[in-house]
Amino acid sequence: MTSQGGSVEESLANLREALELYFEDQPFPVTAADGPIVAPLDIRLSA
Repeated sequence: MTSQGGSVEESLANLREALELYFEDQPFPVTAADGPIVAPLDIRLSA
């Protein structure tokens, strides 16, 4: 999955939208805490 944009902010917004659309179709995992899912996301920036 890739997203592009004219700036870092636009690229991140496009990536956020792509992830939201992807997870819309995925079953919601049931966790012991029933809280939000928090996961790290590394972004590589090229000069």
